[in-house]
Amino acid sequence: MKLFPKITIYDKYIFNQVMVATLVAILLFTVVWIAPEMLLNTIKKTLAGDFGVKTAILVLFYELPKILGKAFPVGLLLGTLFTFDKLSKDSELTIFRAVGLSFQRIIAPVLVLSIIVTWLCFITGDKLIPFSVNKSIALKGGYISTQYIYTQKDENNIPTKAVVVSRFSKDTMYNVIVLDFQKKQYTDVHQLNNIYYAKIGKNYPDKWVLNDITQYQISNDGIFVDIKKFPFMNILEGEDAQNAFTLMTYSVKKEREINNKDLRNYIKLLKKEGLDEEYRYMLNKYLQRFFHPFVCVLLAIMGALLGFSKPREQRLIGFTIAIGCIFVYYITLPFFDLLAEKGVLPPFITAVFPPFAFLCAIIAFYKSKDL
Repeated sequence: MKLFPKITIYDKYIFNQVMVATLVAILLFTVVWIAPEMLLNTIKKTLAGDFGVKTAILVLFYELPKILGKAFPVGLLLGTLFTFDKLSKDSELTIFRAVGLSFQRIIAPVLVLSIIVTWLCFITGDKLIPFSVNKSIALKGGYISTQYIYTQKDENNIPTKAVVVSRFSKDTMYNVIVLDFQKKQYTDVHQLNNIYYAKIGKNYPDKWVLNDITQYQISNDGIFVDIKKFPFMNILEGEDAQNAFTLMTYSVKKEREINNKDLRNYIKLLKKEGLDEEYRYMLNKYLQRFFHPFVCVLLAIMGALLGFSKPREQRLIGFTIAIGCIFVYYITLPFFDLLAEKGVLPPFITAVFPPFAFLCAIIAFYKSKDL
């Protein structure tokens, strides 16, 4: 018994038909997505002098991978639905069934194509989107830096030092405040020992250094008792300095700007530092990168099922159901992200539930079609 069935003329015919329809659907989806707001904003910035013509073209080009991440599954669904609906209307599916082809054998070429699209979705999410988004941000002038706070803790998870960075750009920090806590702990507060302030700070591979520091020494009563000046001071060293810089760098990034390898390392660091909400959210987004590409396979099956219609059945019904399923799927993803972030459900459950719900719906629909 052969592991794979022999490739026939039928397989090539269906594969080519679905592939062409899918490519057309992806193209239309991309044009519709990019045309209204994105294109208009780019034109406005070009006319205002913010972008040159070359920069504007590159900005639009680097936006394409983000669109393709959603266009691949949607295009596959619509391409499969259109092809099988046309085959139904032309009675070709009736002929295929009459010669003994089962539903599983009929959609075999579609499943092969869906696996290819699944791989493309995974590569797009892991490589193309992070690369293109970072390139686009660089063209637009880089990240907008925001305030960042790093808290250093001892083995008992008690804060010993807090570093407040007002702004940062690459390895340079501006308006840095360091809160040095006493070892003595109170029921509701952490008493301060010293407050350090510097206009400029630098990150090095193994340390954070402040220049031209002002030290405010504080008594147990919370009163300034002395003010001193220092030319420079190390505030973080070794692993703490490296971890703080990584966390600060990624604090202004969205998960789509990070590839799988770096995102995995970032998640481990979030867990180590006890940043629970960010850890659960990022872990959920990381797991989604592995589960959600397989939605392409499910959408291909759904498209085939919706395409199996009676010769006189209206086409609008199948397309309406398809668009509705896509809408419900993507609109519920932020809800599951929130459930993971707040700890209502484990990240694994929130990542796997939408595809699993899709699978259950397809099984129910398949049984109702009696194929």
